[in-house]
Amino acid sequence: MSPSQDDNANDNAKGNERAIWLEKAKTLSEALPYMRQFAGETVVVKFGGHAMDESDLAKLFARDVVLMKQVGINPIVIHGGGPQIGVMLDRLKIKSAFVDGLRVTDQETMDVVEMVLSGNINKQIVAAINQAGGLAVGLSGKDGQLMQARKLRRVARTPESNIEKIIDLGHVGEPSEIAPQLLELFEDSDIIPVIAPIGVGSGGETYNINADTAAGAVAAAMNASRLLMLTDVAGVLDASGKLITEMTAARAQSMIADGTINGGMIPKVETCLAAVEDGVEAAVILDGRVPHAILLEIFTPHGIGTLIRAS
Repeated sequence: MSPSQDDNANDNAKGNERAIWLEKAKTLSEALPYMRQFAGETVVVKFGGHAMDESDLAKLFARDVVLMKQVGINPIVIHGGGPQIGVMLDRLKIKSAFVDGLRVTDQETMDVVEMVLSGNINKQIVAAINQAGGLAVGLSGKDGQLMQARKLRRVARTPESNIEKIIDLGHVGEPSEIAPQLLELFEDSDIIPVIAPIGVGSGGETYNINADTAAGAVAAAMNASRLLMLTDVAGVLDASGKLITEMTAARAQSMIADGTINGGMIPKVETCLAAVEDGVEAAVILDGRVPHAILLEIFTPHGIGTLIRAS
């Protein structure tokens, strides 16, 4: 290749690189109105599913959370960990069963649940955020009595006698009260709280709480602007399988009643409904498998998931 050809190739490469950076600068500029909209607001993110299992997605998630904090948003991360708990129980040869998607949790199982959620998983997420340049602190709902809980009860009806029977799920709980004072301490700091969904009862009992439910309760207590529920699906689909980008609580309730919203999507939507009823501006169900999902949701005009508002 002649010197002139070398120069032309270098110029073309520089031109291509410049075009890429110009596009990135344009994207940042277009995101500015949404950064201003959410500056100073609290956004609660429920982190789980494949986004948590895949290291590349987990690293991107950590960077995105740090960026949110950097532009003045107050992110609160609440994580699940069901698959990891299952792996550890299998390794320890502890049998467990499920009722309506909830793990029956005896004391032995509860010890493993707390170890995995508050220990291994929580600290992995904290480390990822810190590695991305943030300042994360790991908590469980037991710290500072952040998440007080009561025993969750389920009722089943026996087909033969049609008699209702109370099912004992063991140490499975639901939030009874959230103490926002602890989380409010982080709002004017650089700290990003990462919360394991472990609650504490009035007598000091430890409870395993569904991460979606915990996230909704925290979002309501913190009067959050957004509750972002990362899942393994695009969002809520209509009867033809098309993504619904925005809906009211009334429409969501109607779709549950007519069966359009069904299966595992029902409790997620119900969590969103409870959150917006309790003062959260909007709750969003979105696909955590999409890179930069939370940034695409809050920094673009239409988002990528299903946004649910009270009305």
